[in-house]
Amino acid sequence: MEFNSPSSFSFIVFSLFLLVSISNLADAGAIGVNYGRIANNLPSAVKVVQLLKSQGLTKVKVFDSDPAVLHALSGSGIKVTVDLPNELLFSAAKRPSFAFSWVKRNVAAYHPSTEIEAIAVGNEVFVDPHNTTKFLIPAMENIHQALRKLNLDSSIKVSSPIALSALQNSYPSSAGSFRTELIQPVFEPLLNFLRQTGSYLMVNAYPFFAYESNSDVISLDYALFRENPGVVDAGNGLRYFNLFDAQIDAVFAAMSALKYDDINLVVTETGWPSKGDENEVGATVNNAAAYNGNLVRRILTGGGTPLRPHADLAVYLFALFNENQKFGPTSERNYGLFYPDEKKVYDIPLTVEGLKNYKDDSNRSPPVTGGQQVAAPVSGGVSKSTTGNTWCVANPDAGKGRMQAGLDYACGEGGADCRAIQPGATCYNPNTLDAHASFAFNSYYQKKGREMGTCYFGGAAYVVTQPPKYGECEFPTGAN
Repeated sequence: MEFNSPSSFSFIVFSLFLLVSISNLADAGAIGVNYGRIANNLPSAVKVVQLLKSQGLTKVKVFDSDPAVLHALSGSGIKVTVDLPNELLFSAAKRPSFAFSWVKRNVAAYHPSTEIEAIAVGNEVFVDPHNTTKFLIPAMENIHQALRKLNLDSSIKVSSPIALSALQNSYPSSAGSFRTELIQPVFEPLLNFLRQTGSYLMVNAYPFFAYESNSDVISLDYALFRENPGVVDAGNGLRYFNLFDAQIDAVFAAMSALKYDDINLVVTETGWPSKGDENEVGATVNNAAAYNGNLVRRILTGGGTPLRPHADLAVYLFALFNENQKFGPTSERNYGLFYPDEKKVYDIPLTVEGLKNYKDDSNRSPPVTGGQQVAAPVSGGVSKSTTGNTWCVANPDAGKGRMQAGLDYACGEGGADCRAIQPGATCYNPNTLDAHASFAFNSYYQKKGREMGTCYFGGAAYVVTQPPKYGECEFPTGAN
């Protein structure tokens, strides 16, 4: 880095930041929402579409192909994923004519006025008690053939949401693998189908379930995307700072084990309940707001997972409304972002614009009923929660592009004190992008009072609890 004058430096940084920001926004992930309707008190589909538009949501997933919903979405500009229910898998698999008729009646009749972008064939089929697994791949193939006959196969993808229970191993992430009995009959043909059709794997991931079952060893901060020491994957050496990334990378690892590294995934469901039964640890309004709010920020600011840093994700929050007729524990009826009267259950941003002033006001770890809260395991043991000073450093796995964009922003519009990394200054050496970015990120982070979210830079940075060491350079602590 070489700066001829403060004014020229500021101009160059601002120009670069604008260019990279525009590029990063184009590449960043996307947020959608699941519109479930197992309730008797929800607003009309027309009002729901108005609500979606008012919140800036441009993607929605429904669990059927209800005509009233698809008509209401017509002309809205909202992209839609429809579902062929599990109970129709047998017919769609056994009768190509049924699949064609279903696509013609439930997809082609509305598209493109209603922007249907994907068909979810079934939902979590492997855990369906009706044992419809053997019909999944033939049904997907017949649905895709129907799209081809109607010249819709290039614009509408076909996939099927899987639950994380489809994994044989999920911890550590590097050991992720699919259930042995499902590999040959299901996952190999499924992943080959996705590759051949240019589609993606749909995954339903709920860190809440893992936390609820293991709250004695999983840090709440780790589950809610808050600052924490992280968990090192002993298999690949990567450090994870949230449970969501760890779960997604377990799926990526499972696909990689079968030589399908080229297939991306979409998180078709994830969320956190705002209310639960007494034994449902962590089901609170504050935790739901923290999880979904921090997840939105995590996705919309770009950056992939530690294993796939460039795999920007599309994520569908579950769900739009609290649904009062769902069976099961109290949590099942309390995943909504909104009450049926359209009032917010809690206030979180859902767009890039809304993130500008967002802060996780519940950034703390409350006592947990039934056990003492501890940090997540780190490299085989239990670490202490983050205390005292923390620093912000560059994440080399994020790639040079994101790291440079973050550096430019921190030293420019971000207002970090970057004088020490100019030529001849005390922290110029080592003259590497990693070292300079780390100094700039930390300066910004300390200036912002180490607030949650100020050490991210689109996934190019993370918090550490030990003083960074780059040559003889000392990193400051406290406000600059």
